[in-house]
Amino acid sequence: MNEFEKQYQELQNFLKFEDFSILTKRIIDLTLDTEDINQYQKTLNFLTWLDQNENNVDAKKEKYQAILSELHGVLISKPIAPKEVLVSTENLEKSYGSSSFGLGPINMELHQGEILGLVGENGNGKTTLLRCLCGELYATSGKINYHFKGKNQYDLRTKLVYIPQRTDTWYGSMFENLQFTAASYGYKPEENELVVELTIARLGLRKFRNHSWKSLSSGYKMRFELARMLLRKPKILLIDEPLANLDILAQQTVLEDFKAIAKSPFRPIGIVLSSQQLYEVEKTSDQVIFLKHGKQKNLHEKPVSENEIAPENNLVIEFESEWSQSQLGDVFAKKNMISLQFNGGTYIVTFPEKMAVYDFMQLAIETKIPLHYFRNISNSTRRFFVS
Repeated sequence: MNEFEKQYQELQNFLKFEDFSILTKRIIDLTLDTEDINQYQKTLNFLTWLDQNENNVDAKKEKYQAILSELHGVLISKPIAPKEVLVSTENLEKSYGSSSFGLGPINMELHQGEILGLVGENGNGKTTLLRCLCGELYATSGKINYHFKGKNQYDLRTKLVYIPQRTDTWYGSMFENLQFTAASYGYKPEENELVVELTIARLGLRKFRNHSWKSLSSGYKMRFELARMLLRKPKILLIDEPLANLDILAQQTVLEDFKAIAKSPFRPIGIVLSSQQLYEVEKTSDQVIFLKHGKQKNLHEKPVSENEIAPENNLVIEFESEWSQSQLGDVFAKKNMISLQFNGGTYIVTFPEKMAVYDFMQLAIETKIPLHYFRNISNSTRRFFVS
């Protein structure tokens, strides 16, 4: 079963459980994958019908199944895109003269269909790395290798789309701006409006189509910017703090959108995003780079001293409890605890590798430790944030 068939089966499950919101988004993705104007119009007609029949569940399910089957028939013979390397860096470094801060060395590789998360505290080099990758900054040393062709530097830059945390002001309506972008990047007049309509529907912007920059919230401005950049048909999307101005539900929705867009079987792109929302990014990303003082850290690197991060096989639990560090230490010592730290209002406890998360849970139950929250961070970059 190829990637398209797997995704199609997933869509059938969404339909079975009546998860219509995400199903609609995925249908739009498949429609854009067809690159067929007639299919664009059929899906837009379907969206209009949905608006008028929101509460008719049985009729909706029939319509969804019909359009899914049609899209399956159109796309089943279309070649699946290979997961080729898009960009790689070799000992990339960026320094700023006499400044004490320096980025690197950075070694990374991004494939089509992958999401790479950049995490770390503010001022540790995430934005600098993004700007180097998109060509806004030149590296002091090392190499950035782009593994796709560009006629010239300008053509290359059009395929490297960078969305900063604070976007520029624009004028006129959102729809007009997106139409202009589509025209500027090769969409023919007969498909321009159709593609723009599908793109804004995909990103939840239909009811804001005639709004201006001033009348949109910061979260919707980011969605507009994403719509505009997707119309450029990028190879790589570089996004700086896309979750900064979103509530938790909107964060999860946007990350799911990124994942679906990146992993199109036919038009996959690479995405690099920076964020302070560690756990949300880790759930979405295929790989994560942690930056501290500009230096790259990998989850499985060995510590250089006993005070550094625990070896990768150790069990590391983050939790909250009203018990004191002394009380907890007495209990955990029975399981050969390696360390117990209090960090940012939570405890971080490390056990030897033979300890499993189930053993921790059993110990907490047996000794009646009042746990308000706990998380296994053994395979999370959260371990790097421990002071």
